Amino acid sequence: MSKDQDEEDSEPLSQDLVFDLLSSPRRRFVLHYLRSESDSLALTALADEVAAWEYETPVEELSDQERKRAYVSLYQTHIPKLADAGIVEYDTDSGEVTLAQAAGVVDAYLPDEAGPEIPWEFVYPLLTIVCVVLFVIGLIDIGPFSATVAGVLILLLFGITSFVHLLWVRHDNQQLPIDVTENE
Repeated sequence: MSKDQDEEDSEPLSQDLVFDLLSSPRRRFVLHYLRSESDSLALTALADEVAAWEYETPVEELSDQERKRAYVSLYQTHIPKLADAGIVEYDTDSGEVTLAQAAGVVDAYLPDEAGPEIPWEFVYPLLTIVCVVLFVIGLIDIGPFSATVAGVLILLLFGITSFVHLLWVRHDNQQLPIDVTENE
């Protein structure tokens, strides 16, 4: 790479360009989905995911026309625009799309709407400690309840916590990036 090319690549993106890049719901979908992937992704697979979001249907149920619409739009317009800005890397030979390191630049322009994060890695050990204390209290028969009541409380605590965790994870996995469906 030449020195001029290095200098050109290191120039920060203008605010106008970032807003232009984020003005399209499809480009926001692409950025959101690529962030969730650790490796590069085939453009066809990316187009399928974008179409599934747009039509609110599983990828398996997409029609050929829906897939084609998303693919052509990504191939002709959105991926080249993101690649020219240095936000994604697109290998025309393999058809692979990868989020570039410069993609972090657009994060400052997106509100963080993730909400509070529950530290599940601490919830379960803490719950285990509480349950052990309940179990011991039930075994030595001190306090307001017997071993049977302690056992029922332990089962309820783990059951409710596991159910809440399941709902939380499902909700997080179904979240779309902020304002991704707005098209102004």
